[in-house]
Formats: sequence, structure tokens, C-alpha cells
Amino acid sequence: MPVAIVIPARYESSRYPGKPLAVLKGATGREQSLIERSWRAACQVSGVDRVVIATDDARINTAAQGFGAEVVMTPESCANGTERCAAAIAEMDEEFEIVVNLQGDAPLTPHWFVEELVASLRDDAEAGMATPVLRCDGRALNGFLADRRAGRVGGTTAVFGAERQALYFSKEVIPYTGDTYDDREEATPVFHHVGVYAYRPDALAAYARWPSGPLEQLEGLEQLRFLEQGSRILCVEVEAHGRQFWELNNPEDVPRLEAMMREMGME
Repeated sequence: MPVAIVIPARYESSRYPGKPLAVLKGATGREQSLIERSWRAACQVSGVDRVVIATDDARINTAAQGFGAEVVMTPESCANGTERCAAAIAEMDEEFEIVVNLQGDAPLTPHWFVEELVASLRDDAEAGMATPVLRCDGRALNGFLADRRAGRVGGTTAVFGAERQALYFSKEVIPYTGDTYDDREEATPVFHHVGVYAYRPDALAAYARWPSGPLEQLEGLEQLRFLEQGSRILCVEVEAHGRQFWELNNPEDVPRLEAMMREMGME
């Protein structure tokens, strides 16, 4: 059965209204919107049969069709990207083995993150979903801590058990460490949760039926609904292989992502 990537995108955002259409300039000076860069990243993933953008906004629909993407319109009532993915799959005339949610604010996601995610979910029959985690080096961890001191959310961190089952995700930097790390490629005990999910279709459909729990509401993290319902989430540790990774969460992240793209030579 085929694999689909769904890129959920909404225009309204409390932290960054209009974020999917924010323009990012690459190493060559080429300007592309955040949603186009995310779509192009999804198209680089091997073993994927269909890539769609799921939105409820006519402006995003128009922009996406303009660069050649397939768009599925979804209800405004979708509370988060996972609900939007579920709504998009329900509208599509095809059954899938695995559905990948590649969030539209993570255009630097390397293709191998998604490929390893799909392969790991196939190998773990007990997991309804899987998500990648990336061990922070000193530079990444210090960036997280600096954002929190400034009152910003720089990213999400994850903790998991011996069998790689997720224990918790937070916008705070967890686990706590009293050690300090300089801006070198020095391994730390903190794992950055990469904003990608792979679901089995039955788990995705169940998610849309479950109510939002208190932890999801407090943290604003959609994946916590799975944990609150006792569903297993598989954490897949991935390697950056020299690639920098960051999501666009705040307007202040635009120059940070552009600097990373210049450093990596990304158009």
C-alpha cells in the first residue's frame, strides 16, 4: 500500500499569523515561501507515493497551486496538524499504509529523517505512530535555552524510555541538566523533537475522535493526546550528518533559518 505525506498549513497563528506564506531567502538569493520550501523538502523523500498540502485557507491554496502542489481543503475546525491530516486523508480516494505529517514550518527537514521514520514504524507493530528525535549538540541546546530566557519557544524536546517509547514532550528544555556546553558539536543529554509524524491510518482516525486532554492543552503539543490515551509513540533517533535543523516558530526565526540555508548552500 502507498505512503502519503500530508503538509498541514493554516494561515492563522497566535505567534505568527500568515506564517506559511512567510518568505525565506536561500543561499543564492532565491526567495520562496515557507510552505513551498516545505513542499519541496517533502518531494525529496523517497518511497512516497503522494504529497499533498492540507489547508483551510484560500490564500494558501492559491499559493500552493501556483507552485504545482496538490491541495486538499480541510475544515477550519481542525485544532492542529494531526487533526488536519486526518481530515485530509478522509477526503482522499486512496488507502495508505502510512501517513506522514510533515509540518509546514520545517523546511530544513532532511529526507532521510522521514525515510528512517517510515522504516521504523513498519518494523514496530505495537506503535500507532512514530516521530524523530535529534540529539542536541551544544550549539542547538544553547539556542533552546536562549530562546526560553527571552520568553520564546525555540523548539520541543522529548524524553523516551529504553524501548524508545515516548515518555513526554515539552516546550521546556527537558531533561534538566546543570552542565554547560559550548557552541561545539558536543553531544548533550537533550533531544530535539523533530516536527514530523508517521501514523498508521487507524491510529490517525482514532486521534481525530479522542478529546483533547489537559497536557495537550497546557503544552500546545498535539502528540501528547496519544500519550494521554495510552497509545505508544515510537521515538526514532536520527542523525543530522552535518545538516542544521530548525523550525520556524517565531518571526525572529526567519534570519536564523536564512543563515542556516546560506551556510548549507541551500537555494
